Amino acid sequence: MGGKAKPTKHTARELAQKEKDATVNRGGGSAGVKDRAGGSVGHSKYKCNICMQSAPDPKSMQMHFESKHPKEDFSLEKCTDQHAVAGGVTTQGIGVRGGIKKHHN
Repeated sequence: MGGKAKPTKHTARELAQKEKDATVNRGGGSAGVKDRAGGSVGHSKYKCNICMQSAPDPKSMQMHFESKHPKEDFSLEKCTDQHAVAGGVTTQGIGVRGGIKKHHN
């Protein structure tokens, strides 16, 4: 017969840090401007009109088209600009890093 699993025990300090990580906004101001701009950092800007695959920049979208849709003609105008759809806001609200508060009440 197998052994019993040990229950996980968390310290008050660890739980407080998890709560802080889950509820405090991250990356604001000038420190997070590159992140919010998207592109090489993330938050893909373009979406393929055929398969809905995301790409961060025009060159990546062109490479995607050449490999996945070789019979189609590539045009960046056909692709959806996700930043324009979102009104220029690529991240909104709290940037969650840790666990969610509801797990430890």
